[in-house]
Amino acid sequence: MTARLAIAAAAAGLGLLLAPAASGRDDDVLVRGVCTQASTAKLKLSEEDGRIEVELEIDQNRNGVRWTVVLRRGARVLARATRVTRPPSGSFELRRVVANLPGPDRLSARATSRSGEVCRAAAVFRG
Repeated sequence: MTARLAIAAAAAGLGLLLAPAASGRDDDVLVRGVCTQASTAKLKLSEEDGRIEVELEIDQNRNGVRWTVVLRRGARVLARATRVTRPPSGSFELRRVVANLPGPDRLSARATSRSGEVCRAAAVFRG
């Protein structure tokens, strides 16, 4: 029974990681990520001049917290950056524009705070 509950919880977590949320434009992809503590994560993918605009937002509700962010397409690292949460909301945003390769593009982001909290989000862009 415990193994079934663990599998169900893991499946539910993966569903949250890939579940679409409301988006601004019809072709935008917006997903809510999963964080190990109380922070929230959102990943937005949009078409921009034939490329993909990637926007990751982490909201911790605490200012001055340093995060390390890694953006990937599959195993390939597209960007690595450090961001610090800022007023007024204690959040930060990472924005990158990357190539739109033929076929679906699966992009993922992982943000890790100095305290060890981890936020993850992944989405597929089919534009």
